[in-house]
Amino acid sequence: MLTEYILSQTAQNLIGSEIRKISGAINKRIEKGEKIFNLTIGDFSPKVFPIPLGLREEIIKAYCEDQTNYPPSNGVKITREAISEFLKERGGIDYKPSEILIGAGARPLTYSMFMAIVDPGDTIIYPAPSWNNNCYVQLSGGKGAPIETSPETNFVPTADSMKPYINEASLIALNSPLNPSGTAFTKDELRKICEMVVEENKRRGKGKKPIYLFFDQIYWILTYGEIKHFNPVELCPEIRDYIIFIDGISKCFAATGVRVGWAFGPQPVIDKMNTIMSHIGAWAPKPEQIGLARFLKKKDDVDKYFMNFKNELIKRLNIFYDTFTQLKSEGYKVDAISPQGAMYLTVKLELNGMKTPGGNILKSTDDVLKYVLDEAKTALVPFYAFGASKESPWYRLSVGTCSVQDAHDASIAMKDALHKLK
Repeated sequence: MLTEYILSQTAQNLIGSEIRKISGAINKRIEKGEKIFNLTIGDFSPKVFPIPLGLREEIIKAYCEDQTNYPPSNGVKITREAISEFLKERGGIDYKPSEILIGAGARPLTYSMFMAIVDPGDTIIYPAPSWNNNCYVQLSGGKGAPIETSPETNFVPTADSMKPYINEASLIALNSPLNPSGTAFTKDELRKICEMVVEENKRRGKGKKPIYLFFDQIYWILTYGEIKHFNPVELCPEIRDYIIFIDGISKCFAATGVRVGWAFGPQPVIDKMNTIMSHIGAWAPKPEQIGLARFLKKKDDVDKYFMNFKNELIKRLNIFYDTFTQLKSEGYKVDAISPQGAMYLTVKLELNGMKTPGGNILKSTDDVLKYVLDEAKTALVPFYAFGASKESPWYRLSVGTCSVQDAHDASIAMKDALHKLK
């Protein structure tokens, strides 16, 4: 006899990760022995991009010292102190250790932030495409106000695009450099958004729930060339009362599985997030926290790691960018945005209507995805997986798991596949 499992509305309605769904299907083909360039997931291959040797050694040392009991719920003190110093020295971001909350990566901190701020029915503004904001909106019982972005603004939302929703919203969720586009806010646009939030809160006055700015800067170390990451509080000091940052080591140290993230912001908000986190129990393991604190003190080692790491990422990104630029010059309806940050490249494959060697017409985004996968053995993620329109011809390409040789080989395969279309 089959049992009918009736669960909460949240559980029944919550959607899974489209990116992991796509990546999982690719991995099954790889496990069967198929050679595929998997450029889908925002992760790093430890064989290609290992974590810093010094960080690994310090974590092992902390385990050998038996630092394996519960950490304080808000994070080990020396780790919060080290993070405070790291933020100030490298980003001009001045927050006291007491204003920093450590968690097992950025995700539980993001969840606790949503739960601390959003009431059921509250409006949350976020860009589309963007990573998982729609899921956190659903988990918190909020009402999403996705802002469809465009290549004209490098898929970065503007203050003007948010204005129609600002009076009713309780939260704006932003990320820079942005996942999936790998693009970053300009100084002027970020200032405009911060000033808009401050002005809206002045309009609401005391006794009214303010609108907060959630600023995910998990990729902020990974910017390239003339692109700079800007500190919103430096651009608009008054935003400090209304902004909550999320950050961590998963991307800047290629440490996605090490699980140390942190949030920082107004003390009352951080304290409530800490209370929520204490019930979830999503603390970063104590040895990892202690190991990180010690490694951050080795500033020369950190500098050397960042320099090499960024050089290797931009090398791969430029290989793909140059390939798409060449294909565009040959008349193909493809494009790419010059690499700005993170490990992602935004690419365009407007191939609908073209005929494959087998005589099939590419009619949809999924048709294009399948053709590139089957013919070029290259897997990408469509922007619709991040909330963009199903018809969007834009895709995310991630280089975190590919070697330089893989990048060259995938680029050649992509060229060959497009040359076969009619």
